[in-house]
Amino acid sequence: MSTLTERAAVASGYRAGRTLPLRVELVRQLKRRRTLVMGGILAALPVVLLIAFAVGGQPGRQNGQVTLLDTATASGANFAAVNLFVSAGFLLVIPVALFCGDTVASEASWSSLRYLLAAPVPRARLLWSKLVVALGLSLAAMVLLPLVALAVGTVAYGWGPLQIPTGGALDTTTATQRLAVVIVYIFLSQLVTAGLAFWLSTKTDAPLGAVGGAVGLTIVGNVLDQVTALGDWRDFLPAHWQYAWADAVQPHLEWSGMIQGTAVSITYALVLFALAFRGFARKDIVS
Repeated sequence: MSTLTERAAVASGYRAGRTLPLRVELVRQLKRRRTLVMGGILAALPVVLLIAFAVGGQPGRQNGQVTLLDTATASGANFAAVNLFVSAGFLLVIPVALFCGDTVASEASWSSLRYLLAAPVPRARLLWSKLVVALGLSLAAMVLLPLVALAVGTVAYGWGPLQIPTGGALDTTTATQRLAVVIVYIFLSQLVTAGLAFWLSTKTDAPLGAVGGAVGLTIVGNVLDQVTALGDWRDFLPAHWQYAWADAVQPHLEWSGMIQGTAVSITYALVLFALAFRGFARKDIVS
């Protein structure tokens, strides 16, 4: 009898899986000022580097050694690779932390979270929609930067093969494929930051706290990776593998480092995402 009563209480046509569609959430997030500002910053970085090279001259060798940065003006592909190199350690952490850390906490700070749940949007559905959109925007940010850099670099330095610092070159088709591998790996390696930010976003009503906390903990990981006394323990730090993608811009693609880095990152991320869903399911929503 109670089952019939519960069914009667459910509104006609209501489907939990259709609440807060991804399209609606995506449009909401795209219209936000922080999304537009972050997109503008990432699109402006290649132009800033182009001006820096024009003013300061072509990058030179350090102690007789050639690095990826020294090949920045060799071609558009090299310029795109250098943009990824200088931004992967910190700049690309920001949009991931911003999109994933701000998404739930901002609703709580606006006192709109409880109204979304009263719609009614199931808690797991709400988190799922927000997480998918946040990760999608993070990936878009990582694609935007090299695309703009490739376009700017091609105009400035021409379309050509990717010159490898250690010698040799990758033809344009292979270079494009390798850059795609680099982008995918950087995205996967940033899942730890995404997990941290998303988990913190479900624990606080302060978006800045969630975003700043994720960025801060990522920085701590980078610092710990510099402590050589930790020895093999550093292999368990996601930061230890953040530049493993450099193996993709070599004559022979080497997967081992990227596979280890991806495994570490995904493992941490899954735990953090699970904690976010578990904690939010039991949280008393008052804002």
